[in-house]
Amino acid sequence: MKSNLSFYIGMRYALSKRKEGFLSFISGFSFFAMAIGVMTLIVVLSVMNGFDREIKHRLLNVIPHITLTDRNGLSTQQIDQLSAQLAQASPQISSITPHLENHAMLAAENRQQAVVVRGISDSWPSAELLGDNMLIGSVDDLQPRQFGILLGSQLIRQLGLSIGDQVELILPTLSVTPLGVFPRLKRMTVLGVFEVGAQVDATTAYIHEMDARLLMRYQDTYPGVQIQLHDPFTADMIVEELAEILPSTLDKQSWTAQMSTLFQAMRMEKTVVGLLLSVVIAVAAFNIIACLVLMVADKRKDIAVLRTLGARSDQIVKLFIIQGSAIGILGALFGLIAGCIVALSIADIISFVESITGQSLFDPSIYMISALPSKLLLNDVLMVVIGATLTSLLATIYPAWRAGQILPAEALRYDQ
Repeated sequence: MKSNLSFYIGMRYALSKRKEGFLSFISGFSFFAMAIGVMTLIVVLSVMNGFDREIKHRLLNVIPHITLTDRNGLSTQQIDQLSAQLAQASPQISSITPHLENHAMLAAENRQQAVVVRGISDSWPSAELLGDNMLIGSVDDLQPRQFGILLGSQLIRQLGLSIGDQVELILPTLSVTPLGVFPRLKRMTVLGVFEVGAQVDATTAYIHEMDARLLMRYQDTYPGVQIQLHDPFTADMIVEELAEILPSTLDKQSWTAQMSTLFQAMRMEKTVVGLLLSVVIAVAAFNIIACLVLMVADKRKDIAVLRTLGARSDQIVKLFIIQGSAIGILGALFGLIAGCIVALSIADIISFVESITGQSLFDPSIYMISALPSKLLLNDVLMVVIGATLTSLLATIYPAWRAGQILPAEALRYDQ
């Protein structure tokens, strides 16, 4: 009889330890799942912020920060007067130059591509910025009446061109001849290739400003002026200030409005990726629910004893909420620390991996970057950590409520 009792007690002890070990495994799995989810989300959002910053900085090297256009055109004298007025209006303005731009079509053999054609002169400040992004050739190669053209790296690949090749520039205007009405076109010579590493490389071409005025029929006028700022990220604010002092005949557009479609697509991509990676945090929350449900089932007798000793239902609920929330919050804090460390040092991590494998993970000729960019934003970190904490808290509510509904009499009656 004594041996049977010892065997029974031993089996109960072994099963209890086995259950506790299983619950500890689920708790640990939930902890690491939450930590990995938070870390991954912080790192990925930081990398996407880095790409956003990189693209914006590259675009700002070649596109005007603010564009002012007049329906009737601006003469050289009017541009000088406007420049003097703008220089006094805002100290943020670094340079003001004439603006020549029109939509056109480039055709080479059987290939066509829609582009934005911009006029440029080597004496303009924008020419220096473009010169910093030239792969082949120089802005100085553009000479008046020579009808040369500079193309982006993606554009020249799409059209299958090389330096010295001829390409037809077709403008959206008509020429009336004795033989009929034909689109206005001009054969141009490719003199250089630039690469910004953004959408501009596939949609923009540059020609000399005198050639642009001739082909676009602006004679001695310009359609507007372009403004470069010391801080391009204040463009929207400067546009609002200029709207109060400039006549309404001038159309005002900042670079953020000009590239709004691209930036909206990037924001949408970041949102979608963030939602997809949030599934990892959701899985961790379901693990917390499973852990607490099993814990409530395993601790029914203990809960009944506590209730018998005077513990209220709400105290039992709080106990399990604290138990489950602790797993999620500690996991989120661990993921926060690991995510910030990885996000801040991801370029060094990639370099270390490349040195070990002997392979380049980001070939500059393909990805147009030599290192993985990263920008850690406080708003993203707070959003991820707060979201993970709230998810962990919500995951504990149902199991904790079930624990609070356990009746002492029923739990002790069926306990063996």
